[in-house]
Amino acid sequence: MIARSLGLGIALSALAMPAAAQQLDIRPDLPPPAVVTAALDEHPSVLAAGARVTAAQAQAGALAKGPHEFSITGSVLRRSVDREGSYQEFDATVMRPLRLPGKAALDRKTGSAGILAAQNRMADARHQAALELSRLWFDWIGAGALADTDARNVANLEQALAAVRRRSQLRDAAILDVEQAQSALSRARGQHADARALMAEAEARLRATYPTIRLPATPPLPGTPDEPPISFDALGQLVIERSHEIAAAQADADRLGFAAQRARADRIADPSLGVRAFSERSGMERGLGLVATMPLGGGYRRYAAQEAGAYSSAALHEVAVVRRSVEATAASDVALARARIESWMAVQAAASSAESVAARTLSGNRLGAIDLADLLYAQRQANDARREEVRARVEALRAILRLEIDSHVVWIDADDHAP
Repeated sequence: MIARSLGLGIALSALAMPAAAQQLDIRPDLPPPAVVTAALDEHPSVLAAGARVTAAQAQAGALAKGPHEFSITGSVLRRSVDREGSYQEFDATVMRPLRLPGKAALDRKTGSAGILAAQNRMADARHQAALELSRLWFDWIGAGALADTDARNVANLEQALAAVRRRSQLRDAAILDVEQAQSALSRARGQHADARALMAEAEARLRATYPTIRLPATPPLPGTPDEPPISFDALGQLVIERSHEIAAAQADADRLGFAAQRARADRIADPSLGVRAFSERSGMERGLGLVATMPLGGGYRRYAAQEAGAYSSAALHEVAVVRRSVEATAASDVALARARIESWMAVQAAASSAESVAARTLSGNRLGAIDLADLLYAQRQANDARREEVRARVEALRAILRLEIDSHVVWIDADDHAP
């Protein structure tokens, strides 16, 4: 009964995944899914991979047809015989090699496996382009969030400087207090300028790498990191199940396996059959018949078969290497996403405490119970905590999106979701 309930739960979760995946594509802090799809489809690496798919299809067609073509040989001559005269003669032969049974099927399988490998590499190129877009996007909105935080800090310090200047004019504050406030404001403005420079750099990289994405005037605010409707463990499993790296490696192993079988079969060479016609002594002797040739395989074909078999064996081991790498990626993605969320929650709590301290210090300063140096220090601590919270938030969102991209539930076409 327990096993049946568990199986039903897994089945219902699998049915709910496509709907959840569609919702994950739509977020205020991410570009629209349709815009992302167009940008990834037009990425040069994806277009290059698409051209390789076309090349693999052409190669598969060539393998299906085979290199066996008709060949024509012939000669026309004039022969002279003593005391008989001159004769016109010709000789013509039309021949074509024939693939032995089973070889054509292996050639077709080899070509089909090559197409499958190229298609999976194209999908993986799109996947890598999506990861690059994720990195550049969060670099941009992260820098924008830091610039907003620093702008608020500058505004607060401008107010503090104006207040202490008024107090100085009323001889209620020393010139040293004004200089301290001015120094803090100058530092904050420099920090704000640095954040804006980082935002401009990130925006320039994003625009240059993905020119079809129209960016808003200001970066969107980073969202709140949280575990998506599809659990982290389920996403980690999908990373493995939907991996195009594994699928491409397996297709390559299949292709080389079929090629090895073909090389072993080719130790018995293909015969050539043809028709020969000739005319001698100006037509007094004529002939028409069948001709055949059969190469006798030697050591070369044996060694070629051994080489193909070794490549096939190596490819099988490489599939295991790729699978382990993808499994490690899945495990690290899940672990990193969880750790980033926990880190952000801790930093957020620290930022809230620092904000509270700064607010109480400001109230005390207005009442005259706390001096300006303590106020400036509290505000600096609060701003540093806010900046750390922004960084932790962005890194958590980045880690979550990476897991969602690797599991193909975000920024992947619907026909690319199947494992």
